[in-house]
Amino acid sequence: MKFSKFGQKFTQPTGISQLMDDLGDALKSDQPVNMLGGGNPAKIDAVNELFLETYKALGVDNDADVPNSSAIISMANYSNPQGDAGFIDALVGFFNRHYDWNLTADNIALTNGSQNAFFYLFNLFGGAFTDEQNESVDKSILLPLTPEYIGYSDVHVEGQHFTAVLPHIDEVTHDGEAGFFKYRVDFDELENLPALKEGRIGAICCSRPTNPTGNVLTDNEMAHLSEIAARYDIPLIIDNAYGMPFPNIIYSDVNLNWDNNTILCFSLSKIGLPGMRTGIIVADAKVIEAVSAMNAVVNLAPTRFGAAIATPLVENDRIKQLSDNEIKPFYQQQAKTAVTLLKKELGDYPLVIHKPEGAIFLWLWFKDLPITTLELYETLKEKGTLIVPSEYFFPGVDVSDYQHAHECIRMSIAADEDTLAKGIAVIGEVVRKLYDEAK
Repeated sequence: MKFSKFGQKFTQPTGISQLMDDLGDALKSDQPVNMLGGGNPAKIDAVNELFLETYKALGVDNDADVPNSSAIISMANYSNPQGDAGFIDALVGFFNRHYDWNLTADNIALTNGSQNAFFYLFNLFGGAFTDEQNESVDKSILLPLTPEYIGYSDVHVEGQHFTAVLPHIDEVTHDGEAGFFKYRVDFDELENLPALKEGRIGAICCSRPTNPTGNVLTDNEMAHLSEIAARYDIPLIIDNAYGMPFPNIIYSDVNLNWDNNTILCFSLSKIGLPGMRTGIIVADAKVIEAVSAMNAVVNLAPTRFGAAIATPLVENDRIKQLSDNEIKPFYQQQAKTAVTLLKKELGDYPLVIHKPEGAIFLWLWFKDLPITTLELYETLKEKGTLIVPSEYFFPGVDVSDYQHAHECIRMSIAADEDTLAKGIAVIGEVVRKLYDEAK
């Protein structure tokens, strides 16, 4: 059986497919696995209790009126391709209430998860274009700060379309302690990119906080990116999967802004509903119209059940209260616990940690590691501990001669404390042995 070029592209091995396969295999394993590799959110009691309470309020326990329950209505009917109208109206009210953006329903579309959203957006703004002289121009998506999200890498229908900028790396302190670093945007390099100057960039995209590193771009960095995007008449796409206002896993003091040249992407996954596959795009009406048309072709309509759960939580602001009072503090404490454990295991070894500023991961840099972290990944997997190696997080970069891209790992902090401790103990044991043997 032969596949088209499209089929061959999407059936070849990728970082994201390997990660998801390994996570699935671990869940089926009869041996205990320290799950420090995936992006699944933690199970937080207060969060799950609120979702269950909301679910029951939809009428799932109301046998007398099952046909008219909100749960049945949301499951038994399509929305239009833009998404559930009630949820969109609730989001319009929420964002205008908290940010005064003057949105209308024409500024919001729903997708089946944010991965679905980025498939749309990257293919809308990256790929083959026709210029004013009717000649073909290939445009790419500019990633101003790598490493970046593993799931971006393979969503383009036509080849790979990324231009990426490597970071400045600064040594910093965290909570008064040394042993940390932070990535910053190299604007000198970015502004001198030939692709940008020659009109071969279709959009700029960044995640905030960044998956995999937990880096949070400063307000000044965001303002500079916004100015560059406006100057070149291209959109700035911001991935808020872990950011403001929900789940708000951001520990630094920053602001969230929107204008007609900005595309904001949100998700219900990291508030604890990854199985609902509900993504949210806030953008200019022309972009929303395009996304809705793509929804109609690819999905007919976005799923409605996540919208049914989230609508009342958005209307009464409980989604923000949940994020501020339960979700953010939980991960902030998890990060502190993980840092303490890592320093205990590897405090005398060449480990530096990206400053934990948000998201649900720590990004660990093993300077001059004797093997690549892809090899480290395989060794740890054999010992029942899953992490993700750094090579996969540099879309648009040839990492063959960039040593730093082979010395880092992403480690989830969403696991329970026992799993976190056991997994970090395994990482410590293996890494200590590697450095000791190299001496």
